[in-house]
Parts: sequence; C-alpha cells; structure tokens
Amino acid sequence: MKIEIVQYPALNDNYNFLLRDKDSDLVAAIDPSDFQGTKNKLHEKGWRLDQIWNTHHHPDHIGGNQELKQEFRCQLRAPEYDQKRIKGSDIKNKDGDQFEFGSSQFEVLYLPGHTLGHIAYHCAEDKVLFIGDVIFAMGCGRVFEGTMEQMYSSIERVKSLDPDTLLYCAHEYTLANGRFAMSVEPQNSRLIDRMQKVNKLRQQGLPTVPTRLRDELNTNPFMRTDSMEIRMNLKMENASAVEVFAELRSQKDHF
Repeated sequence: MKIEIVQYPALNDNYNFLLRDKDSDLVAAIDPSDFQGTKNKLHEKGWRLDQIWNTHHHPDHIGGNQELKQEFRCQLRAPEYDQKRIKGSDIKNKDGDQFEFGSSQFEVLYLPGHTLGHIAYHCAEDKVLFIGDVIFAMGCGRVFEGTMEQMYSSIERVKSLDPDTLLYCAHEYTLANGRFAMSVEPQNSRLIDRMQKVNKLRQQGLPTVPTRLRDELNTNPFMRTDSMEIRMNLKMENASAVEVFAELRSQKDHF
C-alpha cells in the first residue's frame, strides 16, 4: 500500500482516521470528531496535518475542523452539497471527482441516504474506502435526510466495488448490528462464525473496523436483500429489493 492509515477512537463510539501518503508524507484527517484527540494522535506519530476530509455534516464528523484548520493551516475537503453546513470548506467535492493525494489517486463517490450530501473517498489501487456512516460492519446508517431508495442505491453502488476493499466506517456498532442480522438470518453459517469472532474481539476491547466488503456481502443483511431466508422471516418473499431494504431498516430502527 502507498498509504498508511491510523485509526483511533473518539467520543463514545466513533472512529477517526489519519491517512499518510508514504511517498510525499502528506497527511489527511478523515472526519475528525474533536480537536484534541486528533492533535494528540498527530503528535504521537510525529506528523503534520495537511488536509481534512469530511464525508458529511454531522457534528461528530466535523467537530475538530475549525481548531485543526487554525492550528495547522490545513485545507478542508467536504461535500459540495454541504458547503452551507460545513464551515470553511476549501475544496468542494461532488460525485466522480478525482484527486491526487501525494502518489495516491482518490475518487469521490456520492452516496446519499444517511444525509443528502454524504460522500465517500475511494482509493481503488489500495482498495480502501472511507465510507463515513453509509455502511457499518453488518449494518448501515439510519436514513435521516434521504429516502430509502437513495440509501439502497448507495449501498448497491458500494457492493459493485472490489470485494477485497476495506471499508473504514466511522462507528463501532458491530455487536448490535450483528445481533439484528442474526434475528433476520439466523441460519447464515458465515454470520454465525463472524459473530463468534466479533464477540472475542470486543471482549478484548479490540476494534471490528475496518471491515472487508467481501465479509459484508456474506453477512450484512442490508446487502443481502435477495436472501430467501431474510425474505421469508420478513414475510416478503415476493417484494422488491428496495421494499425489503426499507423493512430491514425500519425494524433495525426499533430493534
């Protein structure tokens, strides 16, 4: 990999990320929840911050923006749609934008649903995707601003990527997500095996993020709307994929 990624916890259950291009030593902070935690991690690594990348406007993803900009005089990259809700963005990104970060090439994917402006940052060569709150390990984000159809389409777009892609999602929700997944697809042997591994990791206080897309395709109910077991448990054998997705999301909201 041309890039080095450092993951660190923030707030109650967030993950923040630092990204360093090994050739140029450029450093970016992805969705910094707070100033001090990110500054401490930069100091620990001996890195200087060059850019901030935001996936969406929620406070737990932009909380460190302004103080980090003031401290490091760095650039802020954010969704074009959210320019009025994210103060001081220097680079406004939309779907399909491509940019170089040192020797690494990134593409912006527009993935609305959780919010109307949500984007993700994809490096195809290194097979990494900073996905924000669109997809979590064995789950997906709540549909706050967009429609179920938008969220379903965003997840379908992610499903089309290389299955070895690592998804750097922004929260440690895996145990709760896995329990819901088990409630709708209890006979999925890969899901059963994964839950055993997740339980061991969390008992040791270890993260379950990042997650590999291949594992999500096998165990994440929101990516498995064609599963007959899920459809039968929902009594939706003949429903459309979007209808199944919407019912799953609704049930998870009250699980």
